[in-house]
Amino acid sequence: MTIGQLQAARPAPLLRTRGQAGAPAQDRASAGPADGSFRQLLDRQTLRFSHHAEQRLRQRGIELEPDQVDRIASAVDQAAAKGAKDSLVLFKDIAMIVSVPNRTVVTAIDGPSMKEHIFTQIDSAVVIG
Repeated sequence: MTIGQLQAARPAPLLRTRGQAGAPAQDRASAGPADGSFRQLLDRQTLRFSHHAEQRLRQRGIELEPDQVDRIASAVDQAAAKGAKDSLVLFKDIAMIVSVPNRTVVTAIDGPSMKEHIFTQIDSAVVIG
């Protein structure tokens, strides 16, 4: 998997906006996902990577498999449950700074680049085993 493939395509809007006058109520009611509620859709949010993080991963030759991204996303969920805002996420030999409320990896650093590196402006750390 290449870095450009990590971010899922944007889904189609679920509801019509107020500015679309004349939209039948039936369309708005049936516009939700076929397999569940809006809450379930929110629970399936994916992890996003900022442009900067994508560049760093690409520069350092780091490729993440979909199951690895899922494990990182799960760790972000756990950090969110504890009230974290900006977390240092350690996965294998990769360190990532993640904006937890936005579910966005802000930057990524590989093992060799971590030597003598100081991480600031974080409120939590998550180690993925």
